[in-house]
Amino acid sequence: MADDDLNSAEEEANMPTPPRRRFLLGAGTAVAAGLAPAVHAQAALPASARSAEPETLLVLTAPEAAFFSAVADAMIPADELTASGTDCGVVSFIDRQLAGAWGGGAKLYRSGPHRSAKREYGYQLSLTPKEFFSAGIVAANAWSRKTWKKDFDGLTTLQRNEALKALEEGKADLGHLSSRQFFEALLELVMEGFFADPMYGGNRNKVSWKLVGFPGLPALYTKLIVTYRDKRYAPEPKSIADFS
Repeated sequence: MADDDLNSAEEEANMPTPPRRRFLLGAGTAVAAGLAPAVHAQAALPASARSAEPETLLVLTAPEAAFFSAVADAMIPADELTASGTDCGVVSFIDRQLAGAWGGGAKLYRSGPHRSAKREYGYQLSLTPKEFFSAGIVAANAWSRKTWKKDFDGLTTLQRNEALKALEEGKADLGHLSSRQFFEALLELVMEGFFADPMYGGNRNKVSWKLVGFPGLPALYTKLIVTYRDKRYAPEPKSIADFS
């Protein structure tokens, strides 16, 4: 996509971060469409995003991975309940989704006409999801540099929170892109990465399922409903991969 189409030291440890409760209230466990088998490109995860094993990415560039990592860690900061969003595998999940059929817009109608419409009317862009996020990241980083002289991933914790709030409220200038729409798409993708089945790359070690008490495949526990009626049931969650 051409650029002209876009018009375009961390804070102290006690710096306030977005409440996790607000993030969890909007959470869902939907997973996007299947993953593409081919590797189109590779880029190393930023240092802050690496787990114990070196990891490569399918389609995200280094700046895109750094942006998603910063967003995921701002929305899901590390605390006594979970690791950071990046360490939970959110960036890996996003990379796989954008590399697959969903990222390529396989089931989206994109031929237009494209009009400003309410959210319930669905996707109203000619861009594929991969193109949309790539364009949004370029525009968001350009706005961040204009505002704070740094790309989004180089901002302090406080500045990242301010930037996300501006995006959410539609106050960030992203050129032809709606900052509110971009924020909502980011939030949805991060939530999916945090709560989806770990086999898709996110929710590493089933951390979010343990956090909310979700047992995994629900069909496994139907025979125990009577036994545990009005009692707490906290088994080790089971992923689809546990049965493959």
